[in-house]
Amino acid sequence: MPLNRQTLRTLCALAATAALAMPLSALAQAWPGKQPIKLVAVFPPGGSVDQVARILAQPLSQQLGQNIIVDNKGGASGAIGTGMVAAAPADGYTFAVVFDTHGVNPSLIPNLPFDTKKDLVPIIVVGTSPMVLATHAGSAYKTFADVLAAARSKQGVSYGSIGSGSLGHLAMALLGKSAGLDFQHIPYKGGGPLMNDAVAGHVPLSIGSVFVTKPHIDSKRMRPLAVTTSTRSPDLPEVPTIAESGFAGFEAPAWWAILAPAKTPPEIVKRMNEELNKTLKSPEVARKLDAQGIDVMGGSPEAARVFIDRQIDIWAKVVKDNNIKPD
Repeated sequence: MPLNRQTLRTLCALAATAALAMPLSALAQAWPGKQPIKLVAVFPPGGSVDQVARILAQPLSQQLGQNIIVDNKGGASGAIGTGMVAAAPADGYTFAVVFDTHGVNPSLIPNLPFDTKKDLVPIIVVGTSPMVLATHAGSAYKTFADVLAAARSKQGVSYGSIGSGSLGHLAMALLGKSAGLDFQHIPYKGGGPLMNDAVAGHVPLSIGSVFVTKPHIDSKRMRPLAVTTSTRSPDLPEVPTIAESGFAGFEAPAWWAILAPAKTPPEIVKRMNEELNKTLKSPEVARKLDAQGIDVMGGSPEAARVFIDRQIDIWAKVVKDNNIKPD
C-alpha cells in the first residue's frame, strides 16, 4: 500500500529523532566501560570532602566494574574543582564531590566562572551533619540560654568559625539577624586553628562540624551547647537543637553531594544515582560516614536538585542581608 505524504513525513521525523538519540543511548549503554571514572574532591586531601570521596570510591568501583580515581582540586571554597567539572565532557566519567560551600559560593564569590544551577546536574546528596555551637570547659556559658542572654546584652558575645563565608559564619549571622542578637564573628583559617583557640578559651564560642568538635567534647575540654540541624544529632543526643530552643524552623546543616556536568545523559545520571544509593545502603559505608559525623541522606537526582537549590537561595539572602564578604 503506498504511503500518503503525511504518513511519510511522520515516519521521517521518527527516524530522525531515533538517529539523534542513538549516540546518547549508545554512550549510556557502554558506560562505564570506556575509561576510569574521576571523582573530583573539591577540597584538599585530609578534609571531609576527601574522606567522603574515598569512602564511596572503592565500593562504587566494585559495583560498576570500573576503576574510580579520586582527584583533589581544592581552592576558592570548592569553586575551582567544581568549575573544572562543569567544563568537563558530559560523558559520565567526571563527577564533583562538593561540600556545603557549594550552596554559598554563587552569592559569595564575584564572577564565579560557571552557573551553579545551569552548568551542573545534581546526582545525589550523600548526607548531612549538624554543626555544633560549643564553648571551652571553663566557660561561664553552661547552656545555650546563657549564650542568648549574653548576645542580648550590651557587650554581645564573640564566636569563631572556620572562616568568613563558611556555613558556621552564615548560620550565626542568620540567627543573629532573625532574633536581634549581637554575635561578633572571629574568622579562623580552618577547623584546626579554630579548635586550638576554642579549647584554650581564647575564643568564647566555636561553631564547627561534629567531626571537628566531637573529639574535644569527648575529652571534656569542650562543652556542646546546641546543634544547627532541625533534629538532634545521634552523635550528641543530649545536646538540644537551636530550633527547639526558641527558634522554630531554624536549620543549617553541613552537607555533601555529588554533581555532574549539566549535559550528562539522563540514563547515566539515573544509573549513577542508583549505584550511589546502593553504596550508601551498605552497612560498612554507613559506618564509615557515621564516623565522620555524617547522617546518610541519598534519594533521587530531583530530590538532590531541590535540596541544593534551596540551600543556594537561603544563603544568598543571608550573604546579602549581612553584607558578608569572602576571606
